[in-house]
Amino acid sequence: METIFGNLQGLKTSQLKQLQRLYHQRIPGVSITTPEFSQRLAAISTELNQPVCAYLNRRGQVIRVGVGTPRQTQIPPLELPRYGAERLCGIRCIATHLKPEPPNEAALTAMALQRLDALVVLNITKTGFTRRGGGATGYVKEAYLAHLTPQDSRTLITTPADLKVDQKQVQSPSWSISPPLELDELAQQDLLDLVENLEAEFQREFIAQEVDADHDRVLIVGLMTDEMTPQQFQDTLAELARLVDTAGGDVLQTIQQKRSRIHPQTVVGEGKVQEIALTAQTLGVNLVVFDRDLSPSQVRNLEAQIGVRVVDRTEVILDIFAQRAQSRAGKLQVELAQLEYMQPRLAGRGRTMSRLGGGIGTRGPGETKLETERRAIGQRISRLQKQVNQLQAHRSRLRQRRQHQEVPSVALVGYTNAGKSTLLNALTNAEVYTADQLFATLDPTTRRLVIPHGETDEPQEILVTDTVGFIHELPTSLMDAFRATLEEVTEADALVHLVDLSHPAWLRHIRSVREILAQMPITPGPALVVFNKIDRATSETLALAREEFPLAVFISASQRLGLETLRQRLAQLIEYAVDCG
Repeated sequence: METIFGNLQGLKTSQLKQLQRLYHQRIPGVSITTPEFSQRLAAISTELNQPVCAYLNRRGQVIRVGVGTPRQTQIPPLELPRYGAERLCGIRCIATHLKPEPPNEAALTAMALQRLDALVVLNITKTGFTRRGGGATGYVKEAYLAHLTPQDSRTLITTPADLKVDQKQVQSPSWSISPPLELDELAQQDLLDLVENLEAEFQREFIAQEVDADHDRVLIVGLMTDEMTPQQFQDTLAELARLVDTAGGDVLQTIQQKRSRIHPQTVVGEGKVQEIALTAQTLGVNLVVFDRDLSPSQVRNLEAQIGVRVVDRTEVILDIFAQRAQSRAGKLQVELAQLEYMQPRLAGRGRTMSRLGGGIGTRGPGETKLETERRAIGQRISRLQKQVNQLQAHRSRLRQRRQHQEVPSVALVGYTNAGKSTLLNALTNAEVYTADQLFATLDPTTRRLVIPHGETDEPQEILVTDTVGFIHELPTSLMDAFRATLEEVTEADALVHLVDLSHPAWLRHIRSVREILAQMPITPGPALVVFNKIDRATSETLALAREEFPLAVFISASQRLGLETLRQRLAQLIEYAVDCG
């Protein structure tokens, strides 16, 4: 039995059979519709006193029948035969309308979301008669033909938050609507000619705007809830944009919503999901990134309605770690974190379980395991956990050997991109990779540093370890997987808490790092707060930091400012830590 979609309450069996018979209709491939099919659809709609939509493929076959408006009966993107900004989906919609007016914005938006070949709206008269032989006629008052138009003729979008890409206004999907047509005029329209011309224009437009194929075209979605301040929300979105950029994506647009609490099925509201889908389709986005963790069901719901891949903040961070891990230990820990994160999300990622093919959230050793059964992944996690435990034991022996030699140690900790690797290079002439990116280095690096003794002023050696950068709400899976790295923090005699003073959210970064340190199984040693990048900070920020943290050290690692003062304070810190220990 052919399926009927939409509002079926109160329909009689005979009416359902009339709707099901529409599936047996066929229209010539070159015609958008025929007068006979249009009148029959209008007659059924008149009897039901409800709008009816019939969706046809390019062979003229009815593939879907729905009771309701085009908005209510629209096809989810993942169920469309083809979906993308460079072409149309291969389906047209013939819809009835109970009022004598042109297609409304809701119907046109539904057409744009599905990228329909065309939308025909039949305004019905609610009267008519049946000809001898059963053919319905007289039910259609007038018809309108609508279709999408290429970028050049689109009007600028007008929304509360102007869309911008590379500081340019983005244009919304636009459409062309015919004047009222007679059914005979409508039947003379050549569908294939219309579609071929439109798709040629869309293809040219898509190629002109397409960026490097290696880069994801990303739409960021942020949700501000009651527990967040506007500044915290903006800082979170800015940080997510940096994360996406670090992962290799191009952020084309950010969409925001304010709600008292998240929507359990789709995080944001239904209307906002439609806006996201329309924006993603307009901009040619191939990835939507949310600013919070998503449950597996939320990802499935969002992907079904938006039509492109959806990931959350944690998945972006995991992808960065997968790209940056260099050592065997780092790669093991990344794979473990990826598998633990993906295990509950295996079912229903897109149309298949496969996530291969490149892009944010698909890289790293973990993705090769996603097509195996859940039990096999569980076994792999167990094996990785044992190897991480062995690495932990190995590092513990190395630390014991260093402690046996009575060489004091200092761990550099701080928010990601605070400049820890740059400071290590400046102090020890090391050659650790540095970049103005989040998580530029992941694997811990230890170097020797000679500083004056706190009391005797004699030269003494200490060990300085560069650790992985922290981040607000560090994913739990990463905390667990990187415990061998983070133990460098707990086993060090003292900490240097490096802070990027040029960042507008530097106070929040300090709180985030302290919260993560407080979760450590072993209480870390005493910490010295060091403010970095003072050459980029404002005088007001410097004054506030000196007032809030009078014992802190102020430096610029890249400009080598204040390093001598830092060495002296390190000597005092080590002496205090060793005496207390």
